[in-house]
Amino acid sequence: MSVTALRRGGADPISFFWFIPTHGDGSYLGSERQQRPAEFPYFKQIAQAVDQLGYEGVLLPTGQSCEDSWITATGLATVTERLKFLVALRPGVVTPSFAARQTAALDRLSNGRLLLNVVVGGNPVELAGDGVFLPHDERYLQADEFLTIWRRLLSGENVDFDGKYYRVQGGRLDFPPVQAPHPPLWFGGSSDAGQAIAAEHVDTYLTWGEPVAGVAEKVERARQKAASRGRKLRFGIRLHFIVRETEEEAWAAADRLISRISDAQIEAAQKRFAEQMDSVGQKRMAELHGGRRDKLVVGPNLWAGVGLVRTGAGTALVGTPEQVAERLREYQAVGIDTVIGSGYPHLEEAYRVAELLFPELGIENRLRRLGAAVANEFTVGQHGRARVAAAS
Repeated sequence: MSVTALRRGGADPISFFWFIPTHGDGSYLGSERQQRPAEFPYFKQIAQAVDQLGYEGVLLPTGQSCEDSWITATGLATVTERLKFLVALRPGVVTPSFAARQTAALDRLSNGRLLLNVVVGGNPVELAGDGVFLPHDERYLQADEFLTIWRRLLSGENVDFDGKYYRVQGGRLDFPPVQAPHPPLWFGGSSDAGQAIAAEHVDTYLTWGEPVAGVAEKVERARQKAASRGRKLRFGIRLHFIVRETEEEAWAAADRLISRISDAQIEAAQKRFAEQMDSVGQKRMAELHGGRRDKLVVGPNLWAGVGLVRTGAGTALVGTPEQVAERLREYQAVGIDTVIGSGYPHLEEAYRVAELLFPELGIENRLRRLGAAVANEFTVGQHGRARVAAAS
């Protein structure tokens, strides 16, 4: 599928990001077999691969179980060339003035490759460990004050602010960011309080991979809230991917991924999500399957197996490149223009998605382009004869 074809109806090509698994990686969910620890050399392998494969950027998660996204992104920015870094901005965990200085520093170090993912938090137990004890909706009121101060500082203002949650006197930023007025803000939140923050402050609104109708409803609500404030939003979706050359291979890989999860693990995980999380988005994810193995196909090529034991994004698109591309076009038709993908393990799946799916989406795979002119044992000559390397 060419870029031109993807522009039918005025739509732009899909922008594709990948994921840095700073909490660890592996071939099986719920098992220590073939697991990979959360180590910077492995993050570097993934980042450098996706930088060359044609991905636009990477998301770095945040939380108690993750390596710090800011420090990790700083390290990765020094060993990549084009890749953008979507890093967590945590209202309530740090002060807005300190976060503004961090933002400017990393944006300058990366030469304008920083994006910010506003994470207000959906797990009160984890938030308590960070010293945050506000209830759900009040956390978003705090985030509103935080982002107001943060945006003003990065825009070059001298800031005096006296609010319910923050007080700033003579705040300023001496070293400006590369991107003006500030690096773009991204955000995901399904509640009314969350969507109010998106409408007021952010540039790209994110959703987890629900069926198309659910995504369309959420996108439209966010769009209307932003329009009421005279603003426009872009929209992205967070999904896992299991793409194979045949449908049978893809579904076999999906089954294999959860083959070592026990029923007790599923029950414990779902109980923990219900008791600890106050995230509306997490509740919507859990309701897709209800913790049942026989309810995992929740839409055409949309599989909820990852969400049996994983918080956050719990669905994957499973199928051939043609099938998965068609599903992405359906999301695109309701407003999605950016995809943040992942797959287990993340290094190998980054290559699979780039090699199999990107051609269907009109995304240029840089390694494929560079290798097209190289004669080796994998290429076939003009007259059908295999070109053999001079030395083998």
